[in-house]
Amino acid sequence: IEKRGEGIHHIAFAVDDIEAEMQRMRDEGFQLLHDKPLQGADGKVICFLHPKSTNGVLVELCMDAPSSDNV
Repeated sequence: IEKRGEGIHHIAFAVDDIEAEMQRMRDEGFQLLHDKPLQGADGKVICFLHPKSTNGVLVELCMDAPSSDNV
C-alpha cells in the first residue's frame, strides 16, 4: 500500500479453455506473463496478462483443472 496506494490487486476471469483464451489474447495483442498455463491456488490452472497491456490492471485467466475422472 505504501508503494502504490490502495486499489485493486488483480481481476480474475474464469475460462473454459485456458490455452485457447491465451492464444486469443496473444492474437488480440495482449502481452502474457507466461508462455504456458501455471498451477494456481485451489487446483486452478492460471495465466496472467501483463498490466502494461491492460491499462495497468493485472488480469488473471483461470480454469478449473481437469479432474482425474475426465482424463
